[in-house]
Order: sequence, then C-alpha cells, then structure tokens
Amino acid sequence: MVVGEIAEPVDLLVIGAGPGGYVAALRAAELGREVVVVERGGEEGGVGGACLHVGCIPSKALIELAQAKHRTEAMAVAGLRAETTGVDLGAFQDWKSSIVDRLATGVEGLLERHGVRTIEGSARFAGRDRVAVTAPDAGGRFLEFGQAIIATGSRPIALPELPFDGERVLSSTGALALDAVPGSLAIVGAGYIGLELGIAFAKLGADVTVVEALDRVLPSVDESLTKPVVSRLGELGIALLLGSRVVGLVDEGLVVAASDGERTLPVERVIVAVGRAPSTEDLGLEAADLGVDEQGLIAVDEQRLATPRIAAIGDLTAGPALAHKASAEGKVAADALCGRPAAFEPMAIPVMAFTDPEIATAGLTEAEAREAGLDVAVGSSSFASNGRAATLGERAGFIRTVVDRSADRIVGVQAVGPHASELIAEGTLAVEMVASPEDVLGTIHAHPTLGEGLPTALPHIFERPGPRAAALEEVASSA
Repeated sequence: MVVGEIAEPVDLLVIGAGPGGYVAALRAAELGREVVVVERGGEEGGVGGACLHVGCIPSKALIELAQAKHRTEAMAVAGLRAETTGVDLGAFQDWKSSIVDRLATGVEGLLERHGVRTIEGSARFAGRDRVAVTAPDAGGRFLEFGQAIIATGSRPIALPELPFDGERVLSSTGALALDAVPGSLAIVGAGYIGLELGIAFAKLGADVTVVEALDRVLPSVDESLTKPVVSRLGELGIALLLGSRVVGLVDEGLVVAASDGERTLPVERVIVAVGRAPSTEDLGLEAADLGVDEQGLIAVDEQRLATPRIAAIGDLTAGPALAHKASAEGKVAADALCGRPAAFEPMAIPVMAFTDPEIATAGLTEAEAREAGLDVAVGSSSFASNGRAATLGERAGFIRTVVDRSADRIVGVQAVGPHASELIAEGTLAVEMVASPEDVLGTIHAHPTLGEGLPTALPHIFERPGPRAAALEEVASSA
C-alpha cells in the first residue's frame, strides 16, 4: 500500500452497471446492503451497459426500422400504397438516442431510489479487498470492499487483418452509429450479430455480402432452424460467401480467400462481427488472486462465486453471453453474498437471433435429448398453416417441441419464424416448470395467434393420456 493512501470502505461493491451489475446491485440493496456501483462509461458503456447503449436496444431499433420499411414494400400486394419508403439514418440516430437515454435514466432512477451509489470510473483490483478507481477528469480513489461482484461484460473482437478504424472497418458499435446507409458493405462473420446487421442493412437498401470462414451460418444453432434464414438471405439479395477467410483491406475493397482463390469485394464499408470477448484484461484480477481461462472467462461455482467474497456474472462466465442470463446470475450472486441460499441452475435459458425470420430456442434439441439417453419424441407445426402468420405475410418457419416420453415432460422448444423471440417465453416456462404435453394441450390458446402453434407442435404419439393426465382421471373417477 502506498504511504498516505486512504481507502474508502464499501460494504458491497459492484463493478459494471450493465444488465447483470445493476440487477445485482438492486437485489443486494433490497436485502439491506449498502451498495456502490462503479461504471466506466465511455463508448461501450454507461449505466445500463453495452446492451442498452450499443447492443441489444440500438440493434433492435435498427432492425425494427428496417423491418418497417421492408414490410411496407412487401404489403403492396395486400393493397398498401406508400409514396415513399426512404430512410433517414440521421433522424434514426436521434430517435434511437432518445430511447437509450430514457431507459438509462430509468435505470439510474431505480438505483438512486434503492440507495445505490454510482461512481463513474474504471475499477482495477489493487488487492484481495481493494480496487483503484480512476476517471479521466476526476483523478483516482481507492475503495476497500467487504464483498464484490464483477460484471464488466464484453467487447467486440477485432481481427488482426481488419483493425477497427471507425471509418471503413467498423465494429457492431460503429455500425449502429452510422448516419447514412452505405451503398455496399461486407459483414465478416455469420453469427447472430453479423446476420442481424446484414439483414437490417439489406432491407434499408445496402448491397450486402456476408463472409464466413465456416461452411454454414449460425454455427451454434441447429442447422434445420437456419434453413429458412438462408432462404431469406437469398430473397433479400444478400451474397453469402461460406468457407471464406479475410485476407485484408486494400483501396479497391475487402480481399477474401476461399478454396478457389482470392477475390476482392468492392465495398464501401466492412463490419466485423466475429463475436465478443469478456472484458477482463484491465481488471488486475491477479491482485485479487483471480485468474481467467484461455477464453478470458472467470471460473465460478453455482452461486457465481469466484472466491468466498467475490462473484462474477454475465459475459465473464461460461455460457451464452446474454443480457437476461447476466440479470439472472446477478440475483443469484447477490443472494449468495447476502447469505441466502442461491444457485444458478436454470433448466432452460432462452436464446434468440433477431434474424429474418427470427430464431429462438429453449432447453434441449432433439440431438441433445437423444445424447442424454431420453425417450425422445419430436413434433412440429408449420407457420404455413397458421392463420395469424398468413395475415402477417410471414409464413416461413415452424415451431418444434422435444418431449421425453418416459418422464412425460417437455424438454425443449425451438422456433424459427415471425416473432419467435416472443413465442419462446411459453416454451421456456414449459421446460422450466417440467410441464407435460397435457399441461400445454389443456391450456386454451387464443386464436388467431402465433402462440397457438405451440400446442399443435406437440408430437402426436400419445394414444392414451400420459401418466399425469391418467392419474388425474383416476382421482376424478374415484371422487
């Protein structure tokens, strides 16, 4: 310790005010703790985190704008007449900022009302129970904490061949800040971020090429779910270069290589969307006796504890890098550090891709269920036969369910189609609540809705009622 250094005592410290950090702070405050949150701010941050400022919310705003333009044009067949469907991305940026600012103000108000103090600055561990906080214009300070939760999120990954320059080569953050639609652009990476952006800009009028090193799009998703998306890419005029790697950027455009040689794509801009990396490199974790694996992740137990006094949540831990996972982990970590019984053991975490059509999954796929040795039955329901989908003009895709017959329960739900991200909520609940097919079949679903596709997607294998329904019948007959 530096001579004369005086540290401010902190009961519970939260590093990062994203969807994991602020939820953890609120939960701990509700349980009576005095909580201090340190948030670095900057291009990728601010109260609400990257998800709110440069990720989830801005990207969905752009997708909504693009879909509105595309749908207006597509509904001409239904009689819709529009004089123009031009797009002003400058005006969009103002609208997007108003949404982000309003939501961020809401989070700040929640923290304030719960008595949580927020400090702007970058935190770095200076010991097992101490962090140094520095701010560009406010010097530095030291905080000595009783317990801490690390929730610093993640950042876009850059490629050595294509360093971000903010002009020709953009991260997802830079792409979402554009004030004009590029005439042409290349998306490097066919994961969910790359495809979401590529589809949005194609609908806005850009000539889009997607470059992917692997031989398929969305490699972490069941391939059957990606087929409607690949088909839509073709309909939108998006060129898909699979099995292709980036060589570099020259004046003429982006150079890519495949098995048949190199080619140059004459594009105005390049968006690199090859994933995100956990933001752990500048935290000084070694000073707190913490380490990371080869992916930069912090190892935690089921309580999200990395040490008895320090927890880590969100994109810093194994599992899908999702805002709702971080929020759920934040509650668990806060409970654990407050001495309450807690464990992060979800049966299903919903995963979505806001592509066109949307993809959403929860629980086990058919392959995963069979690998687990379950007695598997699979059913599906096509949106082509769904009345609501027909009125939306969006009939591509399906809902699929995976059932364990021996346990009489739904173990997985997958959907690709219109508003799949909304439909997956019921599927997630069914898996989490160990619902039987009869539970869903016996629940009246409104018509006409997309949601009525779930009960019709259940496998028609039950010649007689399942064990749960049979037991209820026996009770009823004996009454």
